[in-house]
Parts: sequence; C-alpha cells; structure tokens
Amino acid sequence: MRADLHAHTTYSDGSPLPAMCRAAERAGLDAVGFTDHCIAVDDDFGRRERYDLVETYERRREAIERVRPRTDLTVWDAAEVSYVAGAEAETADLLAAADFDYAIGSVHFAGEYDYTSSAQYADASDAERRAVVERYYDAVVAAVESGLFDVLGHLDLPERMDALRGYSREEDYERVAAVLSESATVPEINAGRVHDSLGRVHPDPAMLDCFLDRDVRFVLGSDSHSPDEIERRVPALRTVADEQAIPVTTFEPAAVVK
Repeated sequence: MRADLHAHTTYSDGSPLPAMCRAAERAGLDAVGFTDHCIAVDDDFGRRERYDLVETYERRREAIERVRPRTDLTVWDAAEVSYVAGAEAETADLLAAADFDYAIGSVHFAGEYDYTSSAQYADASDAERRAVVERYYDAVVAAVESGLFDVLGHLDLPERMDALRGYSREEDYERVAAVLSESATVPEINAGRVHDSLGRVHPDPAMLDCFLDRDVRFVLGSDSHSPDEIERRVPALRTVADEQAIPVTTFEPAAVVK
C-alpha cells in the first residue's frame, strides 16, 4: 500500500513513534513519514514557540533510528515546514542543515493573518474575509515557486475554518494548479479534517478538476497526530482517491533509508 506522507508525532522523547508505526502497519501501509511541524524563523502567532523541531530534529532522528529495526515499514525522517515569505534563505539553510528525507511545505500564516484559528475573523466583513483568503493563495503560490519543498501540504487550509470556509474561488485553485504543473513539488490530498464536523479531505474534491485538467498528480497524507487517526484516516483517503478517481503518484524521497 502507498505510504502515509504526513504523520506527526508531537513528541519530546520519541516514545510515540513505535505506536504510530504499529498503527501504520495495521492500516496496511508500507511506509510512514514523520513530519512534525518545523518553522525556521520566529513568527507573530507563537507557532515557532510551540513547535520546536528546528531545535530537536537530531533527537527525533535518533528515535527514528531506534524504531526502524523494530518495524517492516520504511520510516522517513521528514518535516512539515511552514512557508514564511521573506524567510526563504533561512528556510533553505535549515533544510540543508537538517537534511530531512523530504519536506512538506505548508502555509499556516501569511502577513498579519493566521490561518489556524478563526478568532481573528469573527467580526470581519465578507470583503475582508475574501481578501484574507486571497492572501493565503498568494502565499501558497509563492511557496511552490520557492522550490524549497517536495510536497505542498493541505493547499486550501482556509476551507477548514468556519469563518473562512466558502471564500476560496475556482480562480484560486486555478492559480495553484498552474504553478504546480510547472513545478517538481507534488500536492497532497490531506485527511486532517475527514472525521470532524467538516468531514472531508483537502483540497476540496469539487475543485479537483482544476488540477486534473493540468495533469497534476497527488500524494496522500493522513496528517495524523495519534495512532488512532492513522487507522481511521488511511481508509478514508483510499475511499476518496478511488471515488474521485484522483491521480496518485508514487513518492520516493531521494534519501530513503530502511
């Protein structure tokens, strides 16, 4: 079975890694990529303070080395790296120093906007919310154009939030599809909200034609933060990929170590 490219450990000593691997095995995967959040520079929203992989990746790597002989899975040492406009050089330096098997690039904030919390938009007008979403896709396009990332993570994050849901437009997806069609970066079908109130994967399947028309292929990522999420989300991803006839590509990082 294809690999899960997006599983977080949210760990301090590596102890959740064996449980995550066992869950991936039960889900029928042949590989799993651990992609804890990693942010190269300080940000205005405190995410850099909450996610410290930039300081702890070597310790996590030691934990990954310990777990590899205990599983039949291929285990990838990777990261989900926040794209920050203006910090491309710092991000490139981090990726060169860390030498991850691969890097997922995601936009979690852009300019003055945080796309992980609805609180900032509670009193915003429709026009303001649309401007916020447009700014998001500006950053997504820039993330792809930077050439820093192997995979583009959850490319329509605003659709996960009540306050911003429905403000993405077809032209937004068209812009992202166009830049991906000219890039080596592969977009991800992400199951991070498939079992909550939103109940669907990302990007929005209704918008997939924008990508299919340009022959853009996807990889699958469960965005799992716990073993039970892997076991629930992987079957959901398989179902969506089959039902929507999503073109899924085989992803092999250049530095895979078994």
